[in-house]
Amino acid sequence: MEFLFSPRKHSIAVAGARNVVMKNLVIFVIASAGIIAFSWHSLCDGRSHGFYRFFAFECILISILLNRNLWFRDPFSVAQIISWALLCASLGLATHGFYLLIAIGRPKGYFENTTAVVMLGAYKYIRHPLYASLILLAWGSFFKDVSLQGVMLTAVASAFLFATARVEESENLHKFGEEYASYMTKTKMFIPFLF
Repeated sequence: MEFLFSPRKHSIAVAGARNVVMKNLVIFVIASAGIIAFSWHSLCDGRSHGFYRFFAFECILISILLNRNLWFRDPFSVAQIISWALLCASLGLATHGFYLLIAIGRPKGYFENTTAVVMLGAYKYIRHPLYASLILLAWGSFFKDVSLQGVMLTAVASAFLFATARVEESENLHKFGEEYASYMTKTKMFIPFLF
């Protein structure tokens, strides 16, 4: 409360907050440019899974930037421990999923353009380990600073990832036919044995 009575301290606090906002804005613009470059072809086709994934990426990016100054604050609080557990699970699942897509999916060109349905490892239990890893990333970021704004942003990111997975399943049914339809009956979308 002391800064309320000290114009100089108040000016320093306002300048610091403005500096954080500007850094976040610069990082957001640069990262968004990369996401746009990665998603460019998908953004031109609103029926593509990448169209919805773009918006999930943006929501996750915003969440990370809003909480970036809090990632290491109070490291042994329950929320931080949950956050780090989710973030580590996200990293592990993403690494495993990418490896399997490349090694077993035999992609033609771009890693997503697989020529075989991957049904081993995490893919034996869930159809979308990479999207599940993004959901874990989003919720891991949320737990850095639990707030109403954060839960809404993370819920929107999760909804976009659900839409992404649904559209991709339709694409895979078209591409792989009965093999993928059979695979769908044996696996869950994101959470083994549940959903």
